[in-house]
Order: sequence, then structure tokens, then C-alpha cells
Amino acid sequence: MRILVTGGAGFIGSHLCDALLADGHDVIAVDNFITGRRANIAHLLSHPHFQLIEHDVIEPLDLQADQIYHLASPASPDGYMRHPIETHLVNSVGTLNMLRLAQRYGARLLYTSTSEAYGDPLVHPQPETYWGNVNPVGPRSCYDESKRFGESITMEFIRRFDLDARIVRIFNTYGPRNDPGDGRVVPNFIMRALRGEPLPIFGDGSQTRSLCYVSDLVRGLIAAMNRDAARGEVINLGNPDERTILDLARIIIDLCNSPSQVEHRDPRPDDPERRCPDITKARTLLGWEPVVPLEEGLRDTIAYFTRYEDRAPRALVDH
Repeated sequence: MRILVTGGAGFIGSHLCDALLADGHDVIAVDNFITGRRANIAHLLSHPHFQLIEHDVIEPLDLQADQIYHLASPASPDGYMRHPIETHLVNSVGTLNMLRLAQRYGARLLYTSTSEAYGDPLVHPQPETYWGNVNPVGPRSCYDESKRFGESITMEFIRRFDLDARIVRIFNTYGPRNDPGDGRVVPNFIMRALRGEPLPIFGDGSQTRSLCYVSDLVRGLIAAMNRDAARGEVINLGNPDERTILDLARIIIDLCNSPSQVEHRDPRPDDPERRCPDITKARTLLGWEPVVPLEEGLRDTIAYFTRYEDRAPRALVDH
């Protein structure tokens, strides 16, 4: 099968390319490298069934494919706050271009949305039927609202043109190839712990996140793409193992055998207080659920960052 992965040089996208190639497919990765990293796909460049195209999907692209995984977008607060206009455009114009491409060639499409579509949720855990609590003009809105728009236009193509598409809402994901400088909580905490620096926590640390190891997430993406019953559906993919930010900091300090301490800072605007997916639909429709325990996944991630040479201090952290 010929498969197109937009954002293929990103953290999740590169792991998805690995899995698809291992399954025997021809894979075309498209990335403009705004936040994608060449190091993530360097090991694939000599693979006979892998092709890399440097391209921004807000510009039309004419490639025949059987399946399209549309992952392209900055996905960390540091990334989308540095590139807010590009984030708006890739999730609107870029999504429209991928939908039209799928329509042209009769391809099956998977649009990756986000748990940020729920904003700071008033319902917990968050089911797919919950409409969310999003600030449409807040500092995170370039990501939240553009992803919500991407969902909306994908559903219009499903309803109006009977496009074979599905939407997944990805919750916090971590693992090797997390960009150590992109500001997300796991790589930021690990890098600081390895350097013996304080781990910054915004607020009292009682806010929660549910962390899914990247191999589990990739299995879910592939299951959602290949399950006929997922056509036209919106599906949460994430790990319902909910942890506080303070607990996560303490676990990482312990696993790194680090002298680091936590450092409390003022809360940030629009920072969700609780984040945990209801994955009932993924379990019943896809037969999917995460299997990698947090501590096991963190050990593998720490091993990756231990090998990473650049341990220069970073200023931001995503909760």
C-alpha cells in the first residue's frame, strides 16, 4: 500500500513511518521542518520503500496514495506559540488540501486532532461527545481552534462527499524522539533532571495529565485508519492513567536518580486543570488500549535523552 504521512519527520510521525514500513508499505513522508526534525527520519533515508518530500502542505500537493495520515502541525505550546499563523494555516488550508487530495484519488484519510479540542474541560474524563471549554481568543487558541476547524471541515467532506475519513483526538504522548527543546512536560522535566536543575511547576502541581507512550499511540492510529467501522467517527487515543504534574516530576527525579527539586511558579492562562481521555470508544470500536506502563515508558525515554548531547537549559515547559 502507498501511504502518505504529513508531518512525517515529527515525533509521532516518524514513529508512524517506522511502523508502516515494518508492515511492508511504501511510505511518503511530507514535512516542512518548522518543528519536524531531520534526525527523526535520518535512519529511513536509505530505506527502499521510504521517500521524503520537503513541502508545506498549505500549498497544494499532487501525490497518489491509498491512505493519508494528516499529522502536520506544530503540537507543543512552544511550537505553536512560535508559529501561530502557520499553525492556523496547516490545520485549515493544509487540511483542506489533504481532504481534496484524498477525494481526488479515493484515498482513506485520518485527521489527527488533539485533546486540546476540549480546552480546560468541565467534564471528566473527556468523552468524544463532549464539546469542550475552549477560549477562542486565548494564547493557545491558534492550536485549539485550528484543530477544531480541521475536525469540522473533515466532517463536511465525510457528510457532503462520502469521503472515507476518520478523526482521532490525541492526548499527551511521550517517548524517544520527543524534541528536548519543544517545551513539553516530559522532555523538559527529564532534561532538567539529568542536569540537576529545578523542575518548574506552574501552580501547585495538582493539575493532571494522562501520558501515552508513543508505540501505543501509533498502534491506535493504525487501528483507526484500518478499521472500516471507524469511518466518519471521532475517537480519543490516549492513556487514562491520570497523574498530577507534581507526581510526574517526582517520578522523573527518582528514575533519573537526580538531585533536582521542584520549583513552583505562577499558574499560566488557559492551562487545563485536568486532562484524561475516556477511551471506551477506542476499546470497543478498535479493540485498542495502551499497554506500556508509565514507569517503563519513562525509562526508555530517559535512556534516549541520556544519549542526547545538547543539555543546554530550556525555558519553557508544557503542563
